Amino acid sequence: MGLTKIEEFTIKDNKIAKYAKALAHPARIAILNLLIKKQSCICGDIVDELPLSQSTVSQHLKELKEAGLIKGDIDGVKVCYCIDEKEWELAKGYLNSLFTSYANKNKCC
Repeated sequence: MGLTKIEEFTIKDNKIAKYAKALAHPARIAILNLLIKKQSCICGDIVDELPLSQSTVSQHLKELKEAGLIKGDIDGVKVCYCIDEKEWELAKGYLNSLFTSYANKNKCC
């Protein structure tokens, strides 16, 4: 497997890529919308809300957690997930700065 050379890019570029990867699946967007709506959620509740198996939901939760967009607290055998407010604000800032930096001055196409 080839090297990705992520160290050759800025911290900001790497953060935006990390968030974009986490947001790149509709199931993860659905999970985030569910967590936003409920403010917190237990993994079983998420499985009940989505047309996905427990193992698939767990994989999507893992991706979101690795990106820092969600956090989870273990309560016995259950894990309660919610939005990570601090990382959410960072992600919002980075993504907003990317999208607002384009002003279509050249009328390229």
